[in-house]
Amino acid sequence: QVQLVESGGGLVQTGGSLRLSCAASGGAFSDYAMGWFRQAPGKERELAAAISYHGTVTYYLTSVKGRFTISRDNAENTVYLQMNNLKPDDTAVYYCAAAHTRVTVPRLVGDYADWGPGTQVTVSS
Repeated sequence: QVQLVESGGGLVQTGGSLRLSCAASGGAFSDYAMGWFRQAPGKERELAAAISYHGTVTYYLTSVKGRFTISRDNAENTVYLQMNNLKPDDTAVYYCAAAHTRVTVPRLVGDYADWGPGTQVTVSS
């Protein structure tokens, strides 16, 4: 099991940028696929972006393609989410999660074993 802690959330105006970080400890971070999920009030949790254990394969939700970039630094046990051109619809709690697989980039909530407590992102119009 790995412990995850997100940081970098906050309040930003439409069109602004934020960079989320997720620091991992206590597990084999470099063996895990990592994902950034988000959950807005009254909505289901959805996968915004994910990255394979080696960082060469990524997945993006259609609505964030071209605006969000996921990356990881296995030497620092950290995964990042750069968010540009933010929109009010991006407002949500963002969660970092780890999937114990080197085979693929999982896309379902149930595929991820470890979760951070979340960080709030609010985009004002």
